[in-house]
Amino acid sequence: MSEADRAIREANLPASIDETMAMLEGQDYVAGRALATVLYLALKMRRPLFLEGEAGVGKTEIAKVLSTALDRPLIRLQCYEGLDVSSAVYEWNYPAQMLEIRMAEATGLDDRTAIERSIFAEKHLIRRPVLQALQSTPNRAPVFLIDELDRTDEAFEAFLLEVLSDYQVTIPEIGTIRAEEPPIVVITTNRTREIHDALKRRCLYHWVDYPAAEQELDIVHRKVPGCNAELSRQVVAYVQKLRGMDLFKNPGVAETIDWASALTELDRMALDPETVSDTLGTLLKYQDDIARIETSEGRKLLESVKAELAAGA
Repeated sequence: MSEADRAIREANLPASIDETMAMLEGQDYVAGRALATVLYLALKMRRPLFLEGEAGVGKTEIAKVLSTALDRPLIRLQCYEGLDVSSAVYEWNYPAQMLEIRMAEATGLDDRTAIERSIFAEKHLIRRPVLQALQSTPNRAPVFLIDELDRTDEAFEAFLLEVLSDYQVTIPEIGTIRAEEPPIVVITTNRTREIHDALKRRCLYHWVDYPAAEQELDIVHRKVPGCNAELSRQVVAYVQKLRGMDLFKNPGVAETIDWASALTELDRMALDPETVSDTLGTLLKYQDDIARIETSEGRKLLESVKAELAAGA
């Protein structure tokens, strides 16, 4: 048994692509073999997994599935414009430090070195997601989700490149903190901007696309078990056609699930023009798209869906 295979077994990770598929299946995550393969390799090679794709296709869910299936804590760094080191990595508890200084003054302590050592002790360190992800117990390294990296700026991306290269960060007052065991890193991006090649080279890459109709129907059955079979077929067929209409924002799988759930709550057994119009807000998120579907174009779309399903029945 190789060192890599031994490490996988000790860490309770899937030992093959088929086991990875079974792990995803066990968490009701519908995935193709290509995704299972790159996920298996990322776990075995201990490389970050870089997932790119449209919003709502299930990228973030992969990290959640890994956390649950592997019984690892999930640490999430939600990226946004202006994200900096103090929010992502660490910062000092300034009120506690000031209290420490005043207590030293009150007791007459004038040893500057001792005071500095006291105020910059680890008990005053506030650990943010990056630092939390680097500090873990053996075989319990967390799943570290870096979500929507494309929302940050290039400066933070460059900093992250250093972290992912050596799995360590340096705190000037304390020193270098290095992970005993690298976390399982999942990076997602909606591709609102390109991520630098230097970071991508350190990762295994996979494009998460919209699922085919059969896969999406399987997802609806798993996530909305109360939705009757005919309504599920109509919902999936309708959404699949919507994605071919060049909308401002195509509905993702998450919106398909939301729509099927909403229709189930309304006790609908099939789609009709009035129901579609009344519930479009759960499926589409831009008024221009909703207005377009509420016209005769939307009615023709529904008629087309029902005709195709009837012909294929």
